[in-house]
Amino acid sequence: MSDVLRAPAELKYAEELDWLESVDDSPKPFAWRLSPKMLRLFVLGSERSDGLDREVSQKWFGDRSIVERAIVTLASDRGLLLIGDPGTGKSWLAELLAAGISRNSTLVVQGTAGTTEDHIKYSWNVSMVIAKGQSRDSMIPSPIMTAMEAGSIGRFEELTRSTSDVQDALISILSEKYISVPELDSDGIVFAKPGFSVIATANSRDRGVNDLSSALKRRFNFVRIPVVTNKKSEAEIVRFRTEELLRRHQIELDVPPTLLDVLLRSFGDLRAAAASAGSDDEKLESALSTAEQIGVLEDAVLHSNFFGERALTARALASSLVGSLARREPEDLAILNKYLHGVVEPRSKDEGGDWPEFLDGGRDAIATLS
Repeated sequence: MSDVLRAPAELKYAEELDWLESVDDSPKPFAWRLSPKMLRLFVLGSERSDGLDREVSQKWFGDRSIVERAIVTLASDRGLLLIGDPGTGKSWLAELLAAGISRNSTLVVQGTAGTTEDHIKYSWNVSMVIAKGQSRDSMIPSPIMTAMEAGSIGRFEELTRSTSDVQDALISILSEKYISVPELDSDGIVFAKPGFSVIATANSRDRGVNDLSSALKRRFNFVRIPVVTNKKSEAEIVRFRTEELLRRHQIELDVPPTLLDVLLRSFGDLRAAAASAGSDDEKLESALSTAEQIGVLEDAVLHSNFFGERALTARALASSLVGSLARREPEDLAILNKYLHGVVEPRSKDEGGDWPEFLDGGRDAIATLS
């Protein structure tokens, strides 16, 4: 799949999924391609105690109980709602689960203020309707309707960003498991096949945008994805995702552990400062998520590869951090400048290592943007 910018999980890990299916002899709910145990193994990776003939890579880094509860929910009659802060891996987990269950993670509706009922039910091919009238051939099924007809997993990203009308339409789908098409005289009901379910995601920071009704909440099992606070786990996530992104650019460049430590400690410091801030003006606009760390590191590596010495430096890392996190001027620049002088400068004197160069790179980047 070298000619695809970003292959979905079922294509990216097709060979691994084929092998897992071939050795999977556990019971499978409905028409699932993998059993719950093998699905968990696909997401979290194999261990020596699993006794497999080959290693299965870990793709999502988080608590095992979160993945197990998500899988159990999808095997039940309820939808799954993954909720958490930005950058906690909700969408990636949803994609992996859909890929392992249905071998199709692309049946996705993106929730926005402009999302309508048509996006989760159906619409019409106007030219065909004019030529031949309304029929199943002239109907354009939504990704959710396609998932219903196939008995597979449909995904709904950013559910709380869609309006109440759209959310209400989803209630009937989750409750009744069919969609009525009144425009058709016959064949006017599309029923869901066994195995159909919906994985939705919601940003916990969007609370109050379009709150879910109590009726819709009852149709979902809520699984909260916490922010990664374990330094080792976060380092694994950042390294794993960054290496994947760099392979896409055909760049072979190792991230020195010392620079990865500088990045992790910097984000930890900035998160602590945000937690103790007295007002929003004293916080960076950035959510300081793990996903943003990955973006900072990828940007620094690419800049070093294209315009530097083909080696990641602390200066490039600091420049990338400032450039990525300074979204408001002058507020964010002032916060970052305070961090450099109050935390990084003393640390560079006490610890040395990469910190002095990181300090200089950050100062230069702030001076350029000021």
